Amino acid sequence: MIRVWLLVGMSAGSALSGCGSVPSRVQESGFIERTVTVDARDYRYRVFVPAAGAREARAPVVLFLHGTGERGSDGEKPTRVGIGPYVRTHTDDFPAIVVFPQAPDGYDWKGLAADIAFAALDDATRAYGGDPDRTYLTGLSMGGYGVWELALMQPQRFAALVPVCGGLPPPPAQRHLFVPPLHGEADPAAALAQRLKHVPIWIFHGAKDDVVPPRESREIFEALKAADDDVRYTEFPDANHNSWDPAYSQTPTLWEWLFAQRRK
Repeated sequence: MIRVWLLVGMSAGSALSGCGSVPSRVQESGFIERTVTVDARDYRYRVFVPAAGAREARAPVVLFLHGTGERGSDGEKPTRVGIGPYVRTHTDDFPAIVVFPQAPDGYDWKGLAADIAFAALDDATRAYGGDPDRTYLTGLSMGGYGVWELALMQPQRFAALVPVCGGLPPPPAQRHLFVPPLHGEADPAAALAQRLKHVPIWIFHGAKDDVVPPRESREIFEALKAADDDVRYTEFPDANHNSWDPAYSQTPTLWEWLFAQRRK
């Protein structure tokens, strides 16, 4: 059972200001430090809250899953790579609540880390008035695998998915990144396509990726397309594993497309 307690900070990197009951609509903005309690332990995370001038009455919510290098317990590292740097340069006009959970050291986005991610999403959505019909899931590398993991765990939860440089079969050196809901499937990509038919998906990868081969994303894209799913695929010809940089920061149509999606 997951129990969620709340600790709210004034901003990213600030000391915690205390705990107790939190109103259903907290009026802070910027990068906020918060804490969720999962199975009697506290876990820090960050949430970006749009500025008042950019915030809708029911703001869209983006759940971001970081990669292997951002695991830990400080709650801040997940904001340094991927969507976080882009949001930091658009704090005045980025319209979405962005939730940055952190997987503990030694965990990927299964089990405890998945519980932490969902607890943080629930907490931030409730505290800042997020729109449950416009809740999106994205992640990079380990988090790209995590997008499929969490989407299959709660397939009715998300209005759209944006996996970046992820896959289904893990690279040989990272066997732990397998996606358990598809374990034993003869064709994991085809099974994924059938289970997520109702969810719009935009996949990104770098053609020169030497960590997760781009064929992983290509195969998923082809399976989704064959199932007549709503899917897009962008492969950056000169990008290596860090395809998250052009995906989040140099694809302006991504955000217009993403925020137009609503849960079906």
